[in-house]
Amino acid sequence: MDIATLIGLLLGSALVLMAILLGGDLMAYLNAPSVLIVIGGATCATMASYPLARFLKLPLVMKKTVLAKPVDTLALLRQIVELAEVARRDGILALEGMVEDMGDPFLVGGIQMAVDGTDPEIIQVIMETELENLLDRHEAGKGMLDSMGRYAPAFGMIGTLIGLVAMLSNMDDPSKIGAGMAAALLTTLYGAILANIIFLPMADKLALRSSEEALAKTIIIQGVMAIQSGDNPRAVESKLMTFIPPAERPVPEERAA
Repeated sequence: MDIATLIGLLLGSALVLMAILLGGDLMAYLNAPSVLIVIGGATCATMASYPLARFLKLPLVMKKTVLAKPVDTLALLRQIVELAEVARRDGILALEGMVEDMGDPFLVGGIQMAVDGTDPEIIQVIMETELENLLDRHEAGKGMLDSMGRYAPAFGMIGTLIGLVAMLSNMDDPSKIGAGMAAALLTTLYGAILANIIFLPMADKLALRSSEEALAKTIIIQGVMAIQSGDNPRAVESKLMTFIPPAERPVPEERAA
């Protein structure tokens, strides 16, 4: 679980709620028609922008921002170096008995193709194509959250305009103008809160998770290609270590251990 996402969402909502309570009556900020316009409008506009089958996956996409497990690239790198050592010592066919312990299906697929003697160029093309398709799926999921974050403020403004028209068309009672104006402005407030506390931060977190997964898949591709070509394990480690930020790389003593 990504606790930072959960803390950010809850803390941001709590701070807005605290500001409302300190500044006035909570009930003054509750307006059912405004909620319907903002949430309903943004949802319907997003639905119109994407195929229904993809749109129905939006709850799962939002769930991934909280429950997605960060990729441990260092552990993955060590695993690939270990596979390179086995392949160098016992031959690449020895990796077939280690497939069940690898865990990552992408790594399993690459190693299996290498063990089966698939042409290196074909292995690289297949794995890179799979990575591209993965990024396309991630981009589609992020795009739905971006759409919700873009449409929510727009429908908030639409709701405000609807409220202003309704208020200005009934100016007989001046005492109701203030309350009508407040109700009209609530839709803009709702749209801004939903976009900037929920939808857009979730979209940015998905983009971060996507880049982390893409990095892990790239490391796997380079590792599989190095193992298939029979590179020295130390050379494999040095090559893959370039994907790790210098500050996160283990010191020579740790790498030797």
